[in-house]
Amino acid sequence: MNPNEIRAAIIAELSNIAPDMDVTSVSPNADLREALDIDSMDFLNFVMALHKKLGVEVPQKDYPKLVTLAGAIAYVEQRMPGVSG
Repeated sequence: MNPNEIRAAIIAELSNIAPDMDVTSVSPNADLREALDIDSMDFLNFVMALHKKLGVEVPQKDYPKLVTLAGAIAYVEQRMPGVSG
């Protein structure tokens, strides 16, 4: 999986969590919870969806690293084997 595929997968999962929002227009460094108007349960669902779809285990202590789109992409890239840029 390459970085563009990871980004697309993350955006797809965020779109599932916040279907009424245009996830593609969110700034890479914006707080996803604020930009997409999602609550803590929605954020947890997002983390679980990443695990299910991409196989990335995210311990609770790392949740703050997923708060932005850029952070989520970087986090997943670092933890997925075989990511090529």
